[in-house]
Amino acid sequence: MEKVKMLHVDHKSQQPIYQQIYEQIKRDILMGNLPIGMRITSTRALAKELQIGRNTVENAYAQLVLEGYLTNVASSGYVVNNLQFNLNQKTGEKTTTNKETAVTSNRRIEPVRYNFQYGNLDAASFPNKLWRKYLTDILDSGETQDVHSYGDVKGDIELRIQLKEYLYRNRGVNCKPEQIVICSGTQSALEIMIKIFPYTKKQVAMEEPCYNGASVIFRSNGFEILPIPVYEDGIGINELSSSSARMVHIAPSHQFPMGVVMPIHKRIKLLNWAQEHDSIIIEDDYDSEFRYHGRPIPALQSIDEHERVIYVGTFSKALSPGLRMAYIILPKWLLPKYQERFIGHQCTVPLIEQKIMARFMADGYWEKHIRKICLSQKKKHDILINAIKDNIGDKVRIHGHQAGLHILLEFLNGQKEEELVQKALEHKVKVCPVTPFWLNKQNYKKNFLVLGYGMMAEEDIPEAVKALSQAWFS
Repeated sequence: MEKVKMLHVDHKSQQPIYQQIYEQIKRDILMGNLPIGMRITSTRALAKELQIGRNTVENAYAQLVLEGYLTNVASSGYVVNNLQFNLNQKTGEKTTTNKETAVTSNRRIEPVRYNFQYGNLDAASFPNKLWRKYLTDILDSGETQDVHSYGDVKGDIELRIQLKEYLYRNRGVNCKPEQIVICSGTQSALEIMIKIFPYTKKQVAMEEPCYNGASVIFRSNGFEILPIPVYEDGIGINELSSSSARMVHIAPSHQFPMGVVMPIHKRIKLLNWAQEHDSIIIEDDYDSEFRYHGRPIPALQSIDEHERVIYVGTFSKALSPGLRMAYIILPKWLLPKYQERFIGHQCTVPLIEQKIMARFMADGYWEKHIRKICLSQKKKHDILINAIKDNIGDKVRIHGHQAGLHILLEFLNGQKEEELVQKALEHKVKVCPVTPFWLNKQNYKKNFLVLGYGMMAEEDIPEAVKALSQAWFS
């Protein structure tokens, strides 16, 4: 068994130990100190070496797997992936290309042909011509000086006005432009919330399983996370009420990764809990536009009469993750604390991108784009569901369909995700494990996989599912 270099953990640091391990291993991989194909220390051995809990090490490794630095190879352990670049590369050194393969100690990892990575869109869906046109128009207009200034800390006022109107029409969200803050992604929005957190005890309840991009932010800011189970109709209200949390992070319109939708009666119970306990609900509405039957479900914020909901939305899912543009809508009572905490700060999203987005929305192209993307993704969704039914049939149960950009497969014959991911890779198909989304991993049966179809071409989906059927059930 190969080993990583000596790791150091600081038990007095505010940074969680799993995050310290993650950062050190990631840095060594990026700098080339851990070469491609190298097997690193097992979770059990590293936990014993550092005298810490094994779950802590597993959390660090799971994040590294999720981000593509490591692969968990069945019967071989964790190995370093081919990142196809080297930050420490010297002039004249040969760079590994996409066509080359990374070699583990006992098997080859071939490049994938079909990629079911969740959260990404096909690059062809981006409105390149319009974006270039608006960029040119802005640079040639009287707004040139504006885009060379710092602008408002909350973001461009025209974009916030457009957002207010769009969200009211399509999500029922009630707000004023001064309540909207433009920020660089959902994690940036959560950082804002954490900085104005009004309670003494740093605790947050989260759905179990949950969006781990949020849990990472809370952990790195010293929050204790209280896992609350997700049922077929959403988060467990009884368990939430029994907890000591004063804040909960949820995705009621399409929970990630389970895909469940919270019905109206449970939304009312959740709002009543927040009112009775003087608590905050963070509503993550990350892919609310993608509903394939009926209109999008009104936001939880739209029925909140007591300003207990902080609404978080993003342009990433329907436009481009690389744009790094999201927004947070604060209740009026939190605005003074925001102003106090962020005085002297600057908006984290380039002003020129905000102005392009404002024009894109004002001219009606955003809603046209949403309709076009939604239609395209519905076609992919339907093809994927039909292909699974035709090729895999009763061997799996499908969760979270009819909305979003991913589905969840539950395997009914005892197969585990680690083996399933590896077999798929051997057939040149990438699928994603669910383990990283669990806070208490010992409660997870490890028989689920995530299939995202945003990046897939329609014509590739049937062949990809056939390849998965061969990989898993031949």
